[in-house]
Amino acid sequence: MNVSAVVPDVAPDVAPVPGARPERSQPESDSVDFTRALDGLSRTLGGAEGAEDAFANGTGTLQRAVYERASADVALAIATSSASRIVSSVQSILNMQV
Repeated sequence: MNVSAVVPDVAPDVAPVPGARPERSQPESDSVDFTRALDGLSRTLGGAEGAEDAFANGTGTLQRAVYERASADVALAIATSSASRIVSSVQSILNMQV
């Protein structure tokens, strides 16, 4: 059996991508990630509501309100689809005969 070293595609001296989240130094629990995802969804929905309220008060634009609402709708659709797949997976596991 031959073992060879893995050569990375990117040189190690390349600057990190701006805005990219660094890798975790210590493992976090899945509940922390789930909480962050729900907080992000909540912020997105709150931003859409704020943009709609600003438009209704005459301080915001219709374009911004529509954009924020569309963004919130997409985020909600992704969350709903993910939850449905998780439930389906858990049901499949629980229906397995041991």
